[in-house]
Amino acid sequence: MPPVTMSGVVIGVDIGTTSTKAVAYDTAGRQLGSHLVDYPLNDPQPGYAEQDPQVILDAVLKSISIVVAELAVPVSGLAFASAMHSLIGLNAAGDPLTPSLTWADARSTRQAERLRAVPSGLALHRRTGTPMHPMSPLPKLLWFAEQEPKLFESVAHWVGIKDWVLLRICDTLVTDHSIASATGLLDIHRLEWDSEALTIAGITEEQLPRLVATTTVLPGLTPQAAAITELPQRTPVVVGAGDGPLANLGLGAVHPGMVACSIGTSGAMRVMVERPGVDPLGGVFCYALTEHRWAVGGAINNGGIVLKWAGAALAPDLGDHSEEDLVALAARAPVGSGGLIMLPYLHSERAPHWSALPRGAYVGLTHGHRREHLIRAAMEGVCQQLALVLSSVRAAGNEVHEIRASGGFARSGLWRQMLADVLGLPVSFPAGHEGSSFGAALLGMQALGLIPSIDVAADLVRIEETVRPDPAAAATYASLLPLFAELYDALTPTFTSMRRLAPGLPTDPVPSR
Repeated sequence: MPPVTMSGVVIGVDIGTTSTKAVAYDTAGRQLGSHLVDYPLNDPQPGYAEQDPQVILDAVLKSISIVVAELAVPVSGLAFASAMHSLIGLNAAGDPLTPSLTWADARSTRQAERLRAVPSGLALHRRTGTPMHPMSPLPKLLWFAEQEPKLFESVAHWVGIKDWVLLRICDTLVTDHSIASATGLLDIHRLEWDSEALTIAGITEEQLPRLVATTTVLPGLTPQAAAITELPQRTPVVVGAGDGPLANLGLGAVHPGMVACSIGTSGAMRVMVERPGVDPLGGVFCYALTEHRWAVGGAINNGGIVLKWAGAALAPDLGDHSEEDLVALAARAPVGSGGLIMLPYLHSERAPHWSALPRGAYVGLTHGHRREHLIRAAMEGVCQQLALVLSSVRAAGNEVHEIRASGGFARSGLWRQMLADVLGLPVSFPAGHEGSSFGAALLGMQALGLIPSIDVAADLVRIEETVRPDPAAAATYASLLPLFAELYDALTPTFTSMRRLAPGLPTDPVPSR
């Protein structure tokens, strides 16, 4: 078979939580074609968030095949991004014995809390870079060992969703350092599986995929994958990395001091560093991109989903898809929402406390507050939570001099200004990027020798607007942030009592008479 023509076009494939998107880019960063395939996130029981691996594999192959059909030039290779923290149990033949448990799956909350409570929990976090939280595969493995022992014993390999997709399309079982660094099982300082973590999980190194660098190039596609995608069988496949670190790359936030911030359904804040490490209190994660690039930061569960809740709960008269009207309502309330603070923990929370315990709360409510105050306080709460993450990023020894932001919230001028005001820093908004898929493509181009370094990302990303903080608003938010931070600790006993009482409380609405 003749070698594949190196055209300088790489398809970045981003395997997300609710969709997979394939996007073709050339070495100038131009987008040549894209296709997105949605799939469901299943919740068969409270706290579960799982998916059918085969459905995701089908979405990957379909998205690639449609992009390939759109292109008028050959494809140099494929490169992958993936949501982190997923877990699938396979049999010896590589077939799934479990669904794919996503980062949002909280069934292992009690296992995670046990790990956090012991003195070695923080030490394990510092070694592995992954907080002791139910999002992580480590407590998920403990849950399977304790709740499904027969199934646990029958599993030959434990993998993430990208690992399984690559197994199916390339017939190779590997996991990259980036995905592995989000499992709670990898010693990020030695880039080897951590023996203590494996012992706690009750698994062996042989049950995990072979560790490889994110720039590893697999030799090609299986005949079946090649036929479906209509790509040559010898098309190079770059293993790629986690979607978080690759989002930094896709935003051009690749140098120390440049923070990538995103608010979609959830939110995150990450800065690239040259050596792995977390802050003394374990408020941040540390995930690999390449051997000399690590993403330090934190993710929050509650981003744009908080505004969606506010619309349904506080302004149902505005109807569905009312984001613009909700933001317009919020704009009528003053900065600081008249002293009203909202803890936006509707779906518990991750950074910087990494606990599934907290619940949402309004504090400071008076007779003078109206729904515009409640909606604005919800938006402010999301931004304030990101400010706490930024404080933890700094506590890990990182200077911050530039913030680049992305996500659905960026369509709103109020969101943009509020984020800059709460963070107290200018926030830049890149134009026309696809985040993780672009990052995957750039990493693939470096691996294939099409670009000299991923450092070119900073030059390829065009800044559309930079929003600077309003001094008066920034001062107001700076005075409120310590109160926001104090509330978590103050309400922790209440959260604990509420969780104890919750199973006995009625859940069905009172019938109308």
